[in-house]
Amino acid sequence: MTVNRHILVVNGHSVREPVFVLGAPHSGTDLLARALKRAPEFHLTLGRQNVLRVIYAFARRPSIQYGRDDAVARVLRDAFAEAWQVSSHGCLGCAPQCRQAGGVNGTGPCVSTRNVSRYGDASPDLLYCAGSLMSAFPDARLVQIIRDGRDVVADMLADESSLAWFRPSFANLDQEFPNPFFGVEDETDRSIWSRVSLAGKCALRWRGSIRHSARLRNELSVNQLTTLRYEELISQPGKAAAAVSAFLGSRDMRSPDLALQTSGAPAAGGWRERLSAEQADEVERLAGPELRRVGYA
Repeated sequence: MTVNRHILVVNGHSVREPVFVLGAPHSGTDLLARALKRAPEFHLTLGRQNVLRVIYAFARRPSIQYGRDDAVARVLRDAFAEAWQVSSHGCLGCAPQCRQAGGVNGTGPCVSTRNVSRYGDASPDLLYCAGSLMSAFPDARLVQIIRDGRDVVADMLADESSLAWFRPSFANLDQEFPNPFFGVEDETDRSIWSRVSLAGKCALRWRGSIRHSARLRNELSVNQLTTLRYEELISQPGKAAAAVSAFLGSRDMRSPDLALQTSGAPAAGGWRERLSAEQADEVERLAGPELRRVGYA
């Protein structure tokens, strides 16, 4: 895909090599987002409303992107240009998880424009706009995180905001098919969708995200995309932070005190206590091949 290169200037700085953190719901993208927000050189946003509106417009209706690469790229650049503006009251418009990650408890900004040289975003479901992100920012760096789908399903089942997408008013399979957002790729998937439980729907979403991540891995170079495992983030946070630093060329993340902070993160394998036998069997039936393909036996 040939795209025009644009120079985006935010806060008086040219945006170069922006960083986007991608993953399925509850895959651990928030862990990396918090680490990046602590690095003084980064201004990373998380769930800004103007960005989320654009993400979900394209993620849930991918057909509107077809043949409109330049227009979609322009919309994304405009959304991030607004989100990355630093002002005295800018953080008041941030999502609670973004304010918490940035340690913001007042009205001031979470960063100083004097220190910022890199920009990024780790908003939910950004994965489904990855191709358009590369059109908008050809020099972008993507970090995708994968996690055992059974643990992802267990966390999604405990999260009302994740389950809300499965309500009939949100599930747009009749209007948008195939539908990567819901992991529905063919008629077999669409017929299955109406019969499976909420655990099955979560499994399809995880399976779809893993397939999408694999396609990105095949399309992008090692200089554009790197992949981390959630289990490695929580078991070896310092090593993971060093790997991300090397990939991003970040000076600040090499500092030991900026290593990934994983205290309180769910342990790997918790699905064994949290999923019923029926739920675990359903996840295996729908997503077993993907679980084994990415190393979760």
